[in-house]
Amino acid sequence: MAMPAAPLARGDVKRRIRVLIVDDSALVRQMLGDMLARDPAIEVVGAAGDAHVARQKIKQLNPDVLTLDVEMPKMDGLTFLRNLMRLRPMPVVMVSSLAEHGAEVTLDALALGAVDYLPKPRVDLAARLGDYAEELIEKVKAAANASVRTLAARDGHPLAAPARLSAGPGPLRTTDRIIAIGASTGGTEAIKEVLTGLPADAPGIVVAQHIPKAFSTSFARRMNECCRMTVCEAEDGQQVIPGHVYIAPGDRHLEVERDGARYICKLDDGEPVNRHKPSVDVLFRSIARNAGRNAIGVLLTGMGKDGARGLLEMREAGSRTVAQDEATSVVWGMPGEAVCLGAVQHVIALPQLAAAVCELVAAMDITREARSA
Repeated sequence: MAMPAAPLARGDVKRRIRVLIVDDSALVRQMLGDMLARDPAIEVVGAAGDAHVARQKIKQLNPDVLTLDVEMPKMDGLTFLRNLMRLRPMPVVMVSSLAEHGAEVTLDALALGAVDYLPKPRVDLAARLGDYAEELIEKVKAAANASVRTLAARDGHPLAAPARLSAGPGPLRTTDRIIAIGASTGGTEAIKEVLTGLPADAPGIVVAQHIPKAFSTSFARRMNECCRMTVCEAEDGQQVIPGHVYIAPGDRHLEVERDGARYICKLDDGEPVNRHKPSVDVLFRSIARNAGRNAIGVLLTGMGKDGARGLLEMREAGSRTVAQDEATSVVWGMPGEAVCLGAVQHVIALPQLAAAVCELVAAMDITREARSA
């Protein structure tokens, strides 16, 4: 495969985003092409019905973004994606029927380097195709400005050694600290990197990741398999305890309430906030109200602004606040907005985030001891 062209500069609106559509269905190729053609900032430069044709068209057309199906003849989409991210890394948005029901397959694609995903458009839901087209265009535009690393670079990144929360041995002494994490585009892999770098006795962690319900259970199970902490999908009324991570279900807002000295998960089936359910703003605002200076807020890679104002409320309530830096973010939308609002105390590269969180927890211990002296 050809070497990658220089990526679009972030915020570049001077030239159109060149998109190649890869799907074995001629109807879907036509539908996606018509939807993307609605936006003057996007140019569909070609289409391919299988991976072999796609490989040749990538060389010939040098697209900025690829939309890719999973189920294709001759070579499946995951195999093609794996080869692509080793030899010619570029932004890829998965568009597949499996993206709706095959959570494991879609999470595999994100782990291989896909930026985002969408289910295939359904002709029987014609009344909603306008909303679908808007979401597709938004995700392609975000992908065009995404930071994409080669698969070899990710494979070569070793599992981080567990950071230590204090110099002394033994488990943590208190249970009333809490860490809240929010993320969107690129977040499943960023959350994994943070969680795998934390020790088994870290404070309780609550997570709001923009993800469909079909995926959140599988995502929680994957995190539980690779982390030192115990990871689960949050349940209503569940107590937040040290050494445990609670991931918001994909169709509910997650909030944290105070019950005496305990933190309790509350699930809410209310309207989407910032077009999302779960919303990071909803989680962070509940932390600001109920945890204040006993909390740490972490805002990771993601498209849009969700979580930025909630993080500001956390900072104003006395929480420590952290955002992932631009260089290591797939999309620096949410964390960048938080920085612009003045919500962020520390901007940290992803590989150093777990250690930074542990340092903040240790600093909270010192501050608490000083207050009680």
